[in-house]
Amino acid sequence: MNCSRATVHNVIRFAQSVGLVVQAVHGRGYRLAEPVSWLDFERLAVELSRRGIALQSFDQLPSTNACMLQWVARDVPCRAPQRALAVAEWQTQGRGRRGRDWHAGLGGGLTFSFLWRSARPAALLSGLSLAVGAILVKVLQDLGLSGARVKWPNDIQVSGAKLAGVLIELASDRLASDVLAPSTAVIGIGINVSGAAALTRQVGQPATDLQAHLGRIDRNDLLLALAAALNAGLERFEGEGFAAFQDAWHACHAQQGQPVCMHINAHESVCGVVLGVDAQGALLLETSTGIRAFHSGEVSLREFRP
Repeated sequence: MNCSRATVHNVIRFAQSVGLVVQAVHGRGYRLAEPVSWLDFERLAVELSRRGIALQSFDQLPSTNACMLQWVARDVPCRAPQRALAVAEWQTQGRGRRGRDWHAGLGGGLTFSFLWRSARPAALLSGLSLAVGAILVKVLQDLGLSGARVKWPNDIQVSGAKLAGVLIELASDRLASDVLAPSTAVIGIGINVSGAAALTRQVGQPATDLQAHLGRIDRNDLLLALAAALNAGLERFEGEGFAAFQDAWHACHAQQGQPVCMHINAHESVCGVVLGVDAQGALLLETSTGIRAFHSGEVSLREFRP
């Protein structure tokens, strides 16, 4: 390879730092502990184009959501496609809800953003994040992961450990200043495919991955299944709104009927029993003072043990 042993050593250390498990055999060299399911950008482009979805693919990217938002901002609505997908082999600055970071090792996660242009104004997109959560759970259950559940508003869990997350950001078209104008949503999704043990240590909260429950997963097959489900599900949301997903969401809600505490800020929390969500996606909590509704982004949800 025309490089020194020190160079090889530094490359191996970098590979380990981004989540790859590398085994060293004295006198023979190095090898990956297990195969990595690399993304096949050519295959993805062909398959997605058949569904009318434009693909932007990257080996490395700070954030697929940020990339998609920048792409929309510098384009004009009449030229940009109605549906597009940005995927990166590795995100270096992935973003989660409420300003948190999204961590994923190289080859161990699937991180992508789905661009969806809706005829609905932003005010009529309430419940979109919950609908996306229900769509993801349905795909995972179809793959055999019967224990997949959604934690309000859209985190995907298995037995209380986080498997996937969703971050939805609305992109503003330069020509759309009317509050009744059509909307553009960038739906960012991150799923742990493998490497959950390292993630648990890194973030300090329980995490799980698909490999632990389903064995090895081809990330290309997973991405195509998710893209197809999102494509169909968002068309349904366009026509019927969150009402079309409300029953399915309740059926897979991890905290349905359970006592919880909602932490509104550092000094205020509300405890009660989860009744479900209303037609707009607000969480309904039965408290000592009556039923209260909470909207996504206002509070965090924690299990309550009196």
